[in-house]
Amino acid sequence: MAVSVRMDPLLEKQLEQAAKRQGVTKSQFIVDAVQRALGGKNPYELMLALKAEEARPHYQAQATSFANVEQPYDTDASRALIVKKLRAKHGGSAG
Repeated sequence: MAVSVRMDPLLEKQLEQAAKRQGVTKSQFIVDAVQRALGGKNPYELMLALKAEEARPHYQAQATSFANVEQPYDTDASRALIVKKLRAKHGGSAG
């Protein structure tokens, strides 16, 4: 449903800047603000719900199932692997 809102130019400029900072459209920024104002999207409550979900046993089982698997964004391990491959391909030493 389309809704039209009139606002003072200064307020609209602040809206544009805030939406740009968050990387969303003005429309999405307004929808998010209305949802929060109506209690439908409270970031604090969403965080609490996520923390409660993380504490549940089935969530923990999934988190530990990858405990012995090398993680793709481990910077030191990734660097060591790249250095090893470069040495194997080009010889010499890489710092």
